[in-house]
Amino acid sequence: MARLEYIRYQPHRPEIVGNSVQWVSDAAVRAVERLPQIFWADGQPWNEANLWALEMSRSRDVKAKTVQSLMEHLHKYAKWLVDEQIDWRHFPKNKAERVLIRYRGFLIDSRDRGGLSPSTTTARMRAVIRFYRFSSGHNFISHEAPKWQDRVAVVRYFDSVGFERTLQRITTDISIPNRARPGVRLEDGLLPITAEHMQDLLRYTTEHVSEELHLMLLIGFFTGARLGTITSMKVPALENALRDPGVPGMWVVPVGPGTGISTKFDVSGDLLIPDELMRLMKAYSTSARHLDRVIKADKSNKACLFLTRFGNPFKPAAVNREMVDLRRQGICAGLKFLLRFHFHQTRATYGTWLMSISIGVGNVKAAIEFVRRAMHHRHESTTFRYITFIEHTKAKIEVASAFTLAFFGVSKSVRPRNEKY
Repeated sequence: MARLEYIRYQPHRPEIVGNSVQWVSDAAVRAVERLPQIFWADGQPWNEANLWALEMSRSRDVKAKTVQSLMEHLHKYAKWLVDEQIDWRHFPKNKAERVLIRYRGFLIDSRDRGGLSPSTTTARMRAVIRFYRFSSGHNFISHEAPKWQDRVAVVRYFDSVGFERTLQRITTDISIPNRARPGVRLEDGLLPITAEHMQDLLRYTTEHVSEELHLMLLIGFFTGARLGTITSMKVPALENALRDPGVPGMWVVPVGPGTGISTKFDVSGDLLIPDELMRLMKAYSTSARHLDRVIKADKSNKACLFLTRFGNPFKPAAVNREMVDLRRQGICAGLKFLLRFHFHQTRATYGTWLMSISIGVGNVKAAIEFVRRAMHHRHESTTFRYITFIEHTKAKIEVASAFTLAFFGVSKSVRPRNEKY
């Protein structure tokens, strides 16, 4: 199976010393921290993909997170190549047998079964196409290889003074449009889970997953924090937390820029943590299990609440790997709802619950503002989706109930033709 690893890349240059060539560190070129690299099952590097990552990392116009995201998508592609036992340069005359056509079909099937969100499906195919454009431009594959057909898409718009303008962009016939699934959905196209399923899940994770993953799920369900925020939690932030004067039984932990705790779009705010959850988090931070990991950690990481057994900070990718095992084992244990469960659904579940309570005790405007602050939404429109979802769900339940009553009323008065009176 293909592996994705992160290295520290230190540039070197050749120097002639006597009759030999030696490679020495090149201080004129900046090093690259956490450069993603893909290796095949036999330990050989995927040189073409790794060079792509290096060239992107050297560009100051490309963010490190972008490079990591693209390589994570390409790593999934590499794993698929290994599973299918097919070469990434396989482009025969038969279109159905071409590697990109087959991978496109695999992604669409995964999306339609609910295994991938529409946005992830689109992003994964786009990353693969970008890599092939790079490979073709560097002659790693033949320019004549029938990879895809480029198409010119024309986008018309009006500028600020009312003149119609057009933009042209190149697309391909193998791109996958980002088409959302029908129905009202919340952030990242996910839905909340029921309270019963949440309780079943947490009862199961108490005994069958790592203590870290169980605590992360608790934080997700009862604070609505994103996974990136949870994995960057710091122990000093818990020690310095203050009780919320306006909400009894709640603690306030600042998050965002300057706190060391990451948030999406660098939004600043406060994380509301229930009293019992705060007690569990502090108990874990002083446990022998956590302190053993702190001993192994570098000085810069000792303040992290969540560390791996090697003393490294948890990354979302590591949590997602544990989630794969949780889904597989939980389904075998009878938790069938885990088939399509994603960690981010903890946030959708919390947001739906919080909005339902807030609407019940106050007006809609105050509820939106409270939930927006609690969930650190950058835009109010994101928060408003929760109201739309709640109202839409209530409407569906009422319609279903009315339809059932009407159906029973009709069924009593209408008998099948072959039924004897």
